[in-house]
Amino acid sequence: MRAQTITRKPRSRRRIALVTVALSMLLAMALPLTGYIAHDAGLAWAQSDDAEKEAVNPRSDYWRAVRQGTEGYSAVSGPEAGVLIQNGGENWRNVRNGPLKFYGGSLLIAVLIAILVKHLVKGKDMLDSPTGRKMTRWGGFDRALHWYVGITFIILSITGLSLLFGRALLIPLLGKEGFAAWAQLSKPVHDYLALPFIVGFALMLLIWIPRNILRSHDFAWLKSVGGLIGKDHPQAGFMNGGEKVFFWILFFGGVALMVSGFYLLFPNLGWERDSMQLSHIVHSASGLFLIAISLGHIYLGSIGVEGVLEGMVGGEVDEGFAKQHHNLWYDEVKGIAPPEESSAAPDVSGATPTT
Repeated sequence: MRAQTITRKPRSRRRIALVTVALSMLLAMALPLTGYIAHDAGLAWAQSDDAEKEAVNPRSDYWRAVRQGTEGYSAVSGPEAGVLIQNGGENWRNVRNGPLKFYGGSLLIAVLIAILVKHLVKGKDMLDSPTGRKMTRWGGFDRALHWYVGITFIILSITGLSLLFGRALLIPLLGKEGFAAWAQLSKPVHDYLALPFIVGFALMLLIWIPRNILRSHDFAWLKSVGGLIGKDHPQAGFMNGGEKVFFWILFFGGVALMVSGFYLLFPNLGWERDSMQLSHIVHSASGLFLIAISLGHIYLGSIGVEGVLEGMVGGEVDEGFAKQHHNLWYDEVKGIAPPEESSAAPDVSGATPTT
């Protein structure tokens, strides 16, 4: 048991934090948008210049016909064997090296800025009244599955980002030879770790679906942004509204990530090149988005909120944490109120209080 004097922070600081985070994210997205508009204008100018050149090039009609992908004679068998030039490759390259990298990188920077501003302005969310008494929140299997998926996801994120942004960011740091060695390592690690990750990720999503069914109090939690807006801390069950939204983003984004990744892992199953190109764009876009929201999840689960990391490492949380952040679940375990989510959630590792 430990005693602690609680001093509530003024509500104005919460409002300042919210406004500052919003402005920082808008600024981070506005700057890349300006650059993209300039890039788009330059691309249009280049295309018009190419059109003028083609107008005086007597062979332009010939190469235009070639780029249409009309099949002709070829002694090679297989899908698209008779196509001399597949024009989709150039379109894929422009999308990958243009909007995908530009907006994907901008999103990651915006999230990092928002996290930094939040932490500097508001600091760590501390427990109001820690009791020293513990409650079991996560069982051993849940924790092992979470860390397995989390660690493999981080490795896949590092290797994937290296392959997407490495030429621009790593060559100046490592040199061409150093980046080539790193890329030769990153590619097989990314490929061979993909299937083990998919197995664990799919299992985690399926097991945790019942805990993440949205209920009426979750919408109230989202409306108040987890207590940033309003006077009282919003009610929450075993998972709060923000955690449930994060789960469903992981679910649908993960499906896109896994299906597109399957196409890329097994190119010899007969896919045509346009399917592979679309799969790469979907895989990269969904991966960037999941990395961005996972940065917020990692921050809140480590140094952002007191008590969260303790629960996922040791399985137990302070009763004060349960009352403050998951009061409906606390009441259910204590028998204070009828079970709020018992029909939708499995037994939470026999969640019982311990001293």
